[in-house]
Amino acid sequence: MKKLKIWTEGRYLDDIDSLLKKAGFTFCAKNPDLIITHGGDGAMLGAERKYPGISKFPMRDSRTAALCPLHSYEKQIAMLNSGLLEKSELIKIAGFYGKKSIVGINDVFIHNREHVSALRYNVWIDGELYADDIVGDGVGVSTVHGSTAYYRSITHSVFRVGIGLAFSNSTELTNHLVLPEDSEVKIQITRGPAVLVADNSPEYFELGEKDEITVRKINKKAEILGLDIFMCPACRILRHPKSRPFYIRAKK
Repeated sequence: MKKLKIWTEGRYLDDIDSLLKKAGFTFCAKNPDLIITHGGDGAMLGAERKYPGISKFPMRDSRTAALCPLHSYEKQIAMLNSGLLEKSELIKIAGFYGKKSIVGINDVFIHNREHVSALRYNVWIDGELYADDIVGDGVGVSTVHGSTAYYRSITHSVFRVGIGLAFSNSTELTNHLVLPEDSEVKIQITRGPAVLVADNSPEYFELGEKDEITVRKINKKAEILGLDIFMCPACRILRHPKSRPFYIRAKK
């Protein structure tokens, strides 16, 4: 099996770099075959922005996120070396604002820029008006992968197919929706100011009255190795003991 040329991104890289070198991997900053991220979700998202189109292998930082016995650094690297890591393709969505665009793996959101002033906006889904003059803190579109992040904190739910439309702190009841993956959502700001953001990107666009943003899936995808390990339930229980089912906690 051809040895991959790799590059690492994230924090505390010394924790994994020595192990990767011992396993025989070659480090290459220019045109690597694989980017290994060390940290949390943010490290993976940031690496995909920096190196789009290159496969990523995210590894949790064990200093802040405990790893279960099956997923020690050594065992994860051995799986990578043996070609045993599961491959996932994550869709990307983009928010289009005039000739500008911003891309996310998790979500694309419009937020009120001034925390003391709510937004007003209209929403169309595939060209059909869904709601007008919504008042709230923001609105956004999430992927399946992103449904466990900000979307979940707003809606208290996740989904497994499609894309999700979430409304943050609307003054009147506005139903969150799960739409077909190929849906197109258009938002028109009727009172701002607002900002258009994606994932944890430091980039953003300022929006004002009458500005329109279209959010839809794009053709590009993110190829991720070992996503099942990165999101391992057993590892999560070690990090968040209260997340385990009540009947398991009760046996302790």
